[in-house]
Parts: sequence; structure tokens; C-alpha cells
Amino acid sequence: MEHGEIQILRSIEEARSFTKERPLGLVPTMGYLHEGHISLVRRAREECATVIVSVFVNPLQFGSGEDFTRYPRDPERDTALAKEAGADAMFMPEAAELYPEGFATEVRVQTVEDVLEGAARPGHFAGVATVLVKLLNIVSPQRIYMGQKDAQQAFLVGRMIQDLNFPTRIVVCPTIRESDGLAMSSRNVYLTREERSAATIIPRALFAARDTGSTDPRVLEETVREAMAAEPLVALEYVFANDAATLEPVGSKTGEILLSLAARVGKTRLIDNILVKR
Repeated sequence: MEHGEIQILRSIEEARSFTKERPLGLVPTMGYLHEGHISLVRRAREECATVIVSVFVNPLQFGSGEDFTRYPRDPERDTALAKEAGADAMFMPEAAELYPEGFATEVRVQTVEDVLEGAARPGHFAGVATVLVKLLNIVSPQRIYMGQKDAQQAFLVGRMIQDLNFPTRIVVCPTIRESDGLAMSSRNVYLTREERSAATIIPRALFAARDTGSTDPRVLEETVREAMAAEPLVALEYVFANDAATLEPVGSKTGEILLSLAARVGKTRLIDNILVKR
């Protein structure tokens, strides 16, 4: 397949009938692509014969009062960036295509969806799991590429793939950060200049906790809290240190700790995490 042109797929039928050389890599996104997304596309391009990028702002994973209607959208820009990174096709369905009238099925990943982000955003991960099952069924990729920044989402998708026997391997790629450490996110565009500067406390707090050298969850969490308290424009919503392999509490068999947090910078909610080796 020549990697110069990019196909735009709007319907499920178009996505299923698209000529695909294997292995096929899928990069699922909600659009407004940034370098974090592009790094996933490039990784997929290195490892796969065909690369499809999906762009879909999924209404099922937004709760009441969240930013579904104002979530940034720019499909022409997304297409240009994905093409430059080597994508072969863009799957950009409308909501009515994936959720037609009468749609009544929900996918749940028990226990995983109820902690961390799941506890803070009830129903969020049911929406994530449901749309990812649909994308896996429609596109049928051998590999799906996700970022470490959304660590719990990647963990949930990996568990779902395993439990439901999808013939797909999840590839989790490193978080891409700005030069000042802030994790790249489509929501960063919401930040004012002052808020953008203040938001750097998020990675600095995480790295400060790691730099203590401690693997005690209480020390790691308290270090983040103390660091975040110094920035009045940022409100910490939660910070947790969990076993990275299970998302359960840290125990004697824990190899890596997932230190994750959510915070509000003005009206913008951001998440971030790092891994701490034991």
C-alpha cells in the first residue's frame, strides 16, 4: 500500500470494506491531535502495514456538566497531521452511525471502572469500554495504540481485550510532554496563559514525589499534596499510588507503582501520572 494518500471513512461499512494489509494498527482518538497522538501514529507506522486513526468525540464517556459540547474539534487539521505521520485512513463516524436509534448495549469492566478516574467520573469507563469494543469489532486491528497518560484507560482496554478474547494486542506508549513537563492534552487549549504556567505544578509534583526515592504510597501521595498546595490556581482532585500491574493497593509483590492524579486548573480538568519503580 502506498503511504501518500489518506482515505476518509465515515461509515461502518466503509471502515469494514477498506483494503487492509496486515498487521493493522488502530490509533483511537477524540481528535484535536497533538504530538502525543502523533507519536502513537508514528509507532503504529513503524510496526504495521496499515494504520487507521479513529476520531470520535464519544458522548457516552462524558458526564453531565462535562465539556462534550466544547471539546475542541478540527477534523481537517487532524487529517493533515495524521497523513503527515503516515496514517492510511481516518475513521470519523458521526454519533448516529455508532449509536443508532434504539442502541441499548453497554460494556462494563468491573472493579477497574470503579477506582481512580472511575470513582471521580461515574459511568465514564462504561462509555470508553463500549466505544472501544465497537471500534475493535469494526476495524479488526491486530494492534491498538494508546498512551501512558491515560494509564487507567489503557489498563481497562487491555483487560477487556483479554477477557473478551479479541485478537488484538495493546501497545502502550510513553507520555509525551511539553518542554516544561506538562503532559500534552487536547484540553490544554482551554488554559489561559496564567493557568498554563500554573499547570506545570502537576508534573513537578509528580516528579518531586518520585525524586524522594520512597516507594511508600503514603509518602508519595503526601509529597504530591504538599507540592500542589503551593499553587493556588490548581486544585488537586485526587492523588493515588497503586500497583501499576493491577491498579490495586501497593503490596509486597508490586513491581511498579502508578502515581496518578487529577486536578482542576481554573475550569479545566487535567490528569497525569508517572511510574515509580520499587
